[in-house]
Amino acid sequence: MKAWLENLKKWLQKSVNDLKTFNWNDLNDPSTIGVWPGPVRLLLAILLFIAVLGLGYWFHIKELQGDLDKVAGEESGLKADLESKAVLAANLEAYRQQMMDMEESFGDLLRQLPGQTEVPGLLEDITFTGLGSGLEFATIALDKEVTREFYIELPINIAVTGTYHDFGAFVSGVSSLSRIVTLHDFAITAGDNRNALQMKITARTYRYKSADAKKPGDGK
Repeated sequence: MKAWLENLKKWLQKSVNDLKTFNWNDLNDPSTIGVWPGPVRLLLAILLFIAVLGLGYWFHIKELQGDLDKVAGEESGLKADLESKAVLAANLEAYRQQMMDMEESFGDLLRQLPGQTEVPGLLEDITFTGLGSGLEFATIALDKEVTREFYIELPINIAVTGTYHDFGAFVSGVSSLSRIVTLHDFAITAGDNRNALQMKITARTYRYKSADAKKPGDGK
């Protein structure tokens, strides 16, 4: 072991001396490479190897690295998509149940939309609610129907006389009706005496559009 260290020390000293005494201008004449000292040739070989590695990375590996990063990004997106679809698949039965519940709720809402023959009864309910709230009716009349995409809207023009308290009780009572009725475009003015006010308001009720369509063979 000691002899090996002595030989290594001698080789290093000789290499340093060769590098010191080497005429570096000889590098301009590659034809003399055969007489260059071993350490110089080793150093050049190392530099050449590093240069080859750098060029290989720049012209080939760097492009492959870009492709790899792109594919890795796509992989992340695909994994996220797969995870979201796996969650949907795992909760498919719950979504189906929610859909059934929504369809049932939608059916309940449709049943709240009055049919053609129920409108007179609805007018009676509104009138009864107003009278029960202490209002006096000047007018309650149907306006022209408005056809929407899935339903038909029926405006009801109302003119009543009463107090602010009576108006509030009437609005609350109408909102509590079993059928869907919305109130719009109200205007309150002074009445004929100091204790009474006049209110004009539009109530809108709705019915499902298909309720107007006659069934095949229905002669009514």
